[in-house]
Amino acid sequence: MGHPETVSTGVPGLDHVLAGGLPRNRLYLLSGDPGAGKTTLALQFLLDGVRAGEKSLYISLSESRDEIEAVARSHDWDLRGISLFELPMLQAASPEGENYVFHPDEVELTEVMGTLLKEVNRVQPQRVVFDSLSELRLLAQGALRYRHQILMLKQFFAGRSTTCLLLDDRTSGADDLQLESICHGVLDLEMRSPSYGAARRRLEVRKIRGSDFLSGGHDFVIRKGGIVVFPRVVALEHRGSFEQQQMKTGVPGLDALLGGGIHRGRSVIVAGAAGVGKTTLAAQLLVNACTEKARGKYFLFDERPETLLLRTKSVSIDLEDRVRRGVVLLQQIDPAEMSQGEFSDRILQAVEKEDVRFVVIDSINGFLSAMPDEKDVVLQLHELLTYLGQRGVTTLIILGQQGIVGADIRVPIDVSYLSDSIVLLRYFESGGAIRKAISVVKQRTGNPELTIREFGIDQNGVRIGEPLRDFEGILSGTPRFTGTADQLIAKGKR
Repeated sequence: MGHPETVSTGVPGLDHVLAGGLPRNRLYLLSGDPGAGKTTLALQFLLDGVRAGEKSLYISLSESRDEIEAVARSHDWDLRGISLFELPMLQAASPEGENYVFHPDEVELTEVMGTLLKEVNRVQPQRVVFDSLSELRLLAQGALRYRHQILMLKQFFAGRSTTCLLLDDRTSGADDLQLESICHGVLDLEMRSPSYGAARRRLEVRKIRGSDFLSGGHDFVIRKGGIVVFPRVVALEHRGSFEQQQMKTGVPGLDALLGGGIHRGRSVIVAGAAGVGKTTLAAQLLVNACTEKARGKYFLFDERPETLLLRTKSVSIDLEDRVRRGVVLLQQIDPAEMSQGEFSDRILQAVEKEDVRFVVIDSINGFLSAMPDEKDVVLQLHELLTYLGQRGVTTLIILGQQGIVGADIRVPIDVSYLSDSIVLLRYFESGGAIRKAISVVKQRTGNPELTIREFGIDQNGVRIGEPLRDFEGILSGTPRFTGTADQLIAKGKR
């Protein structure tokens, strides 16, 4: 498709979705539920015009000047560069002597449209916003007259150097389809409230005639300073080249299980029940892999950074030193307050701007909480892992299993096919004591060791013993010991 001259929206992330911005001098529909962010986006669009030296006009058909200025103050915006036109109250007396703001007859609708277009002619803006079309729809008192007025508006701006946004709150139902067919492009804002947590907002570009754009839904937030859009991740847009190499884990027994170590740019799932040592193992791998030239970032869904630093220190994993040197970055994520789109954007920013080459997601169960639709979770995670792999980033994903011991251990969602390697941690019993086992049940590259070894954590760090050759049934959850205790890790010894 072609690439017409575009105008920036002033909204971070949205120009990327629009492949550079909105084609200039066209009429666009911005629709959305009340509270979705239409007015905020429209003001950002006009303020960007002011910064570019363009005349900007805001025509308010429903909100007062005070209400619009209150929105601006909440974001510390200065609207002095924007011409703000508030439609006068047009009143007509009824036979009963009552007054109405708008009287539904043709004369009054023509008068309103004439007043609006006269103001446009006076200002001669390069950018204009009409907020909102619901008032014109009420005046029209019918789909045919309403469509006629929008067509007249489109013809009025034809040939003018003006980019126009029409805001609509979707209160008309099916009539909106007529409006979408008239406009050059349609942007739709959606807001939904989950059963718990912050409201989730999503933007979709329904059409832009004659121009490329990134289709599908894109999460966005409204924070102080305006709207920020998080374009959905498209892995094919981020191809890169990197040196293929195998990284040692710092734990000889684990290197043996993995066939020598972890290959750069691959994804590894560490799965196991609660308390089995997944986070400690992840911290060990992160500390060993990260240097000043290859930084790592640990995203925590399930605990605070202070807790992670405290317990890694207790087992002689010096994560705190790496954090102090800036080699490892820690970021706590609250899934109730952050959408999956924003979380994915945090990872992209870490890779592109912070030179991160090792990412830990602890845990994927928290990621699921941020996005309860299972199908979308798998697609989103697949695209994210593909992107990270193409950028040479090694990803370690913690997967908490439901259940502690026995055969009835489940995962909340099957994402095993997405990873290059799966490290499985399990509990087992021997001699009246609870012990732990580790195995690599999937490895796409190299020659992994297909054995089960004992796994331990003490004050000296992570330990991996010899293959448990005299045990049967460890993975099934019903182990049976057939040998002697000599092969097990001695407590308190290396």
